Amino acid sequence: MTNSRVIDGFRAVVPAGGAGTRLWPVSRVGSPKFLHDLTGTGRTLLQGTVDRLAPLAGPQGVVVVTGAAHERAVREQLPELGAGAVLAEPSPRDSMAAIGLAAAVLAEREGDVVLGSFAADHVIEGDGFAEAVRQGVVAARAGYVTTIGIAATGPSTAFGYIELGDSLGLDDAPGARHVAAFTEKPDALTAARYLEAGRHRWNAGMFLVRAQVLLEHLVRLQPTLHDGLRRIAAAWDTERRDEVMAEVWPGLTKIAIDHAIAEPVAAEGGVAVVPGDFAWDDIGDVASLRDMLTGDPAVLGAVDDVLTIDAPGALVAARGGRVVTVLGVPDVVVLDTPDAVLVTTRERAQEVKRVVDALRERGRTDLL
Repeated sequence: MTNSRVIDGFRAVVPAGGAGTRLWPVSRVGSPKFLHDLTGTGRTLLQGTVDRLAPLAGPQGVVVVTGAAHERAVREQLPELGAGAVLAEPSPRDSMAAIGLAAAVLAEREGDVVLGSFAADHVIEGDGFAEAVRQGVVAARAGYVTTIGIAATGPSTAFGYIELGDSLGLDDAPGARHVAAFTEKPDALTAARYLEAGRHRWNAGMFLVRAQVLLEHLVRLQPTLHDGLRRIAAAWDTERRDEVMAEVWPGLTKIAIDHAIAEPVAAEGGVAVVPGDFAWDDIGDVASLRDMLTGDPAVLGAVDDVLTIDAPGALVAARGGRVVTVLGVPDVVVLDTPDAVLVTTRERAQEVKRVVDALRERGRTDLL
C-alpha cells in the first residue's frame, strides 16, 4: 500500500458485530462473516481489515469492539493486538454504543485522539483508502464528524447515499466537503437520478472524528447514553469493569451512529465527507459474494468437492465434508455446511434473511 505511513494521533476502531444473516448458513450468530475467509485470500475479513488499518494507526493503534461471545475468536485471529485492544460487549446495543465505548475508553487512556471507525466485514482494494483516511483525519481535526463517501459504480438500492455539499477549503484535505444530507436506501428510480446528477456517494458507514468532539455531540444529543458510556470507560481498566458493565450496559440506548450523531449533526453543518476512490464491497448477500469471487463456478471451500455442469454463474460452498454437484442450473447458489444446506438463486439473494427468520420462528436456534 502506498502512503501507508503511520498517522500521528490516529486510532482505528473496528466494530466487529452482526450475524450476516443474508450469508446463512456460512455466516451465523456464533460464527459471523467477519470471522471467515470469504474471498480466498487466506485471511478472514476481520484480519484483512486490521491488515489494512495497522499501517495507518500503528501496531498499537487498533481497537476491536466485539461481542463477548466472539472475544476469544477475535483474539485468536489477531494475536498481535494487545490485551487492552479488544473491548467486549456483553450484548449488542447497535453501532453508537460500540463506537461510543471505544471513544470513551480512548479518551480516558489517551485524551483527544482522532478515531476512525471501520466495519470488520468490508472488502476494500486500492491505494485510495489510505488517502481517504488521511484526508478524513484532517477534516476530523478541524472539528467535523467525517465520513468517507464511496464512488457509486451503479444505481444500487442496497446502500444509503451521501449528498455532497460545498468544499471545506482545507489545504491538506482538498477533497473534503460538507455533507448536505444523508439518504436512506432509495428506490431504483431515485438511485439512477442520484448517479446521473453526480452529487451523491454511497454511505459505507465509515466515520472519523476526534474523541472529544464525538462525546460532546453525544452528551448533547444522547445524554443518557453518553453518561453510561463515560461511567463504563472510567472503570474499564480497573477491577470494577465487570461490575459497572453489568449495571450500566443493559440500560444503554440502542441506536445506530447514523441516527444518533451523523444525521442530526449534518443538519447543523457539522459533518464532512471525503472521497473514497477505491473498490469497496460490504458482501451484504450471496449475490455480492458471488461478484467478489473469480472463477465459474465460484467456490468456497474445497474445489475438489464441487462439480458443476452447465451451471454458469453458480456459487457453491462445499463445507459439509461431501461432494456437491450442480447440473443445468444457472446462477444457482448452494451453501453446504455440516448441519444445513441453502439452495437459492442470485436473484433471490436479499431474501435469505427470510430463511433465518423462519428458522427462528420454528425454534431452531441451534441453526442460527
